[in-house]
Amino acid sequence: FVLAALWPGALSVTRYSIAEEMERGSVVANLAADLGLELGGLAQREVKLDIFTNKKYLDFNKKTGELYIVERIDREYLCPAKPTSCFLKLDFIIETPLRIFNIELGITDINDNAPHFRRDRVELDVSESATPGERFSLPNAVDPDVGINTIKTYKLSTSDHFTIEIQTGSDGTQYVDLVLTKSLDREEKAVHKLVLTAVDGGVPVRSGTANIIVRVQDTNDNPPQFDKQTYTINMAENTPIGTLVVNLNATDLDEGSNSEIVYAFTLYTSEKTQDVFTLDPNTGEITVKGTIDYEDMKFYEMHIEAKDKGAHPLLGQCKIVVHVTDMNDNFPEITVQSVKNTVPENVPVGTVIALVGISDRDTGDNGKINIFIHEAMPFILNKSSDRPTHYNLIVSEPLDREKVPEYDITLIARDTGTPPLSDNETITVHLLDVNDNAPQFPQSFYTIRVMENNAPGSLLSSLTAFDPDLHENQYLVYFIIEKEIANTSMSMLFSINPENGNLYALKTFDYEIEKEFLFHIEARDSGSPPLSSNVTVHIIIVDQNDNAPVIVSPWRAHGSVVEEKIPRSTDKGSLVAKVIALDTDSVHNSRITYQFLQVTDASLFSLDQYNGEIRTMRMFSYKDSRHLRLVVVAKDNGEPALSATVTIKLLTVETDVKAYSDMTEMPLEYDIFSDINLYLVIGLASVSFLLLITILVTIVLKCQKPKHSKTAPPSRNSVISERNSTIADSTLVSNDAYWYSLFLAETRKGKLVVRQPVPKGSRYIVSSIPRGTGLSETSDSAASTLQVGVL
Repeated sequence: FVLAALWPGALSVTRYSIAEEMERGSVVANLAADLGLELGGLAQREVKLDIFTNKKYLDFNKKTGELYIVERIDREYLCPAKPTSCFLKLDFIIETPLRIFNIELGITDINDNAPHFRRDRVELDVSESATPGERFSLPNAVDPDVGINTIKTYKLSTSDHFTIEIQTGSDGTQYVDLVLTKSLDREEKAVHKLVLTAVDGGVPVRSGTANIIVRVQDTNDNPPQFDKQTYTINMAENTPIGTLVVNLNATDLDEGSNSEIVYAFTLYTSEKTQDVFTLDPNTGEITVKGTIDYEDMKFYEMHIEAKDKGAHPLLGQCKIVVHVTDMNDNFPEITVQSVKNTVPENVPVGTVIALVGISDRDTGDNGKINIFIHEAMPFILNKSSDRPTHYNLIVSEPLDREKVPEYDITLIARDTGTPPLSDNETITVHLLDVNDNAPQFPQSFYTIRVMENNAPGSLLSSLTAFDPDLHENQYLVYFIIEKEIANTSMSMLFSINPENGNLYALKTFDYEIEKEFLFHIEARDSGSPPLSSNVTVHIIIVDQNDNAPVIVSPWRAHGSVVEEKIPRSTDKGSLVAKVIALDTDSVHNSRITYQFLQVTDASLFSLDQYNGEIRTMRMFSYKDSRHLRLVVVAKDNGEPALSATVTIKLLTVETDVKAYSDMTEMPLEYDIFSDINLYLVIGLASVSFLLLITILVTIVLKCQKPKHSKTAPPSRNSVISERNSTIADSTLVSNDAYWYSLFLAETRKGKLVVRQPVPKGSRYIVSSIPRGTGLSETSDSAASTLQVGVL
């Protein structure tokens, strides 16, 4: 605590002096006593203390009259300009009556601040070539205190190369210089770390420090150095380009550009060596850039220099010797001479295709060569007798273009070196086509079904052959091998497109007249000579339901109504009549069924749908009508079905009439010159005359027709077709056993049998007409027709 002192001699200003940094509550002075004021009077008067700062450092105690500190006073803050003296001015004001006392408080300094450097780290760059005695300025330290409390001196940490010198300016400020006392060597020590200390004169003594970093700058005083003076390296010839030979690593103790090294070949390195090897100037890598050939050079010698980039560059040198190791580095070579790239496929075995030569630059085992064909082919290599390094490539087997159109013959030549080297050469041989393949049909026999009533010109089938040859040797022409069936040429019935083999029908076929045809079709190529093959074609005419059934029994002499008499005493199950119909279509379409279309009494008669028999289902009664009418329809099995009808009128009589089943049918000879037969004879004579004229014209045309080169004899099928055609025109055969046998017997005698009942009271008769006259009778009903022809 520092007591405050009243400065004597000051009449209007009261002055005190205290030390800075006094504790809060510390009494500066008893202001009331010093100013002669009574404490009792102050308690009832207004007292104010004005301080001319932005802080309230002091206050007045009215009870004790003391002036005391309420906030620490910092002299360096209050007087930053560091004057020799520092005052705090304030007014003590008393109201009623107003009295003002001027007070000055002097603040004395204490050593409360240590010296400090504005930069606590100072970096200096000093060349290693600097001479002793050179000076380097250092920054000054500052101390806010004054007097003896400010900076007194500087100190430097121990150093073999540096010291300091202190100089004092005219204003008393001390300046420090760093002085070099010994030469520097960057390679020995590149950085010197020093500590500069500033010390004040206060009590206690305070100090501040700064780090001085001295970086020694390099000078180019060290040349590059190689690890060895001579490098010996072994390399195989044909080492790949880019292969590393050696990586040179010269070192330079300098730094910066003084240590940066550039590598280069010296003048002692030959141009040929520099063509084979390349040197990277920055990394010192030596790599292969050309071909190393033992046969050209056994070893290479290179002289290398390493130079730094200093202002005055220094350099180092070395020598590299590369010994080349011999290798099997030459590939065999194949030379093809006099090659035939195109040959016909029928070239003879033993024909020479090419002359092949082989060679190798190597010697010894590396120069011995074996040559062979890569894959098994119809070719072989024969060694030439006059030139041991030449071979003849010849055909060893017959060639076939249709199997292999071309050959890629790969020849491989391999030496006996280690490792063995090889070369290959491919010879392409194209085979020219020869017409050596006949056309071939996919099938040897074609069965073609044709629906009857076909349209003329309709396509029946496409018969296409294949020929594996090329060009004109595979261009095919199709034609029908000419033959005749029943004096009719196949070319009049069928036609084939000569280009694509489409087979067409030239006429409309009728199953009832012609049922099948058998002929041959030939396919011929356009080669020279042409080759051909043929195929058998079997045409089957498929039936259509185009013929309606024809009712042949019971016989209708006039119209479509048959009148019969039957006794009323007929028993149940008795045969009344039997309807027989014939259909000239095929078996399936000619299957006939019978049924009643109309019947007077459905309970009296039954009709068997398969054989056409009409029988009684019961006996006649007095209630039954005397006149009965039955309409029977005969329907075939075709699609759509065709039919024919017959009307049977029955008259029941009381007298006994011989049963239908017991009636005897006897032949009755008509008068050959009856009215009907007269008309028939005239008609048949006209038809026969026209037929005779037609036959004569046909014979004349046949005689004028040129003979064909090839005429196939009539086959069994053609005979069958002709026979079936004849039968189709013959008289229809009834299914009735009796009439069928009678029909056969009489026709053999040259007569035609007609079944007809005799008038009432007479027996049934049969008329026969000699062969050749013909008979055809057609009723007025369109649903029932009977045709009788000549066998």
